[in-house]
Amino acid sequence: MRRVRKAVFPIGGLGTRFLPATKSMPKEMLPVVDRPLIQYAVDEAREAGIEQFIFITSRGKSLIDDHFDHAFELEETMTRRGKSLDVLHGTRTSPGDITIIRQQEPLGLGHAVWCARRIVGDEPFAVLLPDDLMVGEPGCLKQMIDAYSELGGNLICTEEVAPEDTRKYGIVTPGARNGAITEVKSLVEKPAPEVAPSTLAIIGRYILQPEVMEILGSQEEGAGGEIQLTDALARMIGQQPFHGVTFQGKRYDCGDKSGFVTATLALALARPDIAPAVRAFMATA
Repeated sequence: MRRVRKAVFPIGGLGTRFLPATKSMPKEMLPVVDRPLIQYAVDEAREAGIEQFIFITSRGKSLIDDHFDHAFELEETMTRRGKSLDVLHGTRTSPGDITIIRQQEPLGLGHAVWCARRIVGDEPFAVLLPDDLMVGEPGCLKQMIDAYSELGGNLICTEEVAPEDTRKYGIVTPGARNGAITEVKSLVEKPAPEVAPSTLAIIGRYILQPEVMEILGSQEEGAGGEIQLTDALARMIGQQPFHGVTFQGKRYDCGDKSGFVTATLALALARPDIAPAVRAFMATA
């Protein structure tokens, strides 16, 4: 079984739900406490053994490139003043670790993943959506990599959602279940609650086989007039093993304002250096 070494990060969205903050700053650079969303996703991927990070971007995302570059002036000044550079750990990548690809048209998640086809080549790969901030030990992708070593094929991260929320997600028709692992019988993109086959939703982590790229290359528009990754994955069921992995941890939907604020509070309360001040404020709010 081939090891998963590459990860695709579809980060070309405009972030309109966070305007005006995202007018000139990518939403993936919004900080949760003191790290931007993209950093949490990259750190999670590193923990899982990912070696090559493929960013699918759009115009106006150069701040993300800068974040993972060496900041000579900053580092020189900190060193001269005797300050540790440990706080920058994880942002200082080696040449070749990150590949930037422009998604020149906003045609959906499936199209964004397809843009990475030449870099992915014939290897299995992961997909991480930074809007979903996953907190757990081990991290979400590491849990999925561990499952992949046993199951192979294609894996999606899953979570039970409220029935009224099925219209927001790709939804699984479940087969046999074994703990956190669910056999995937079929997938449907954003079904209405009355026709949804379950409440087991796909959330922002995937491990996929390279054959999906060929399917995406001929995929027609789906829900929302976009090329849907879920539709392409549905066509692979029955041809390759396909399972869902329910994350043993906490997911925060940081593509939503309330989810973003909740994540900030939760992670702040987990930090011994700032938790007392945050708790004191919450007690008087």
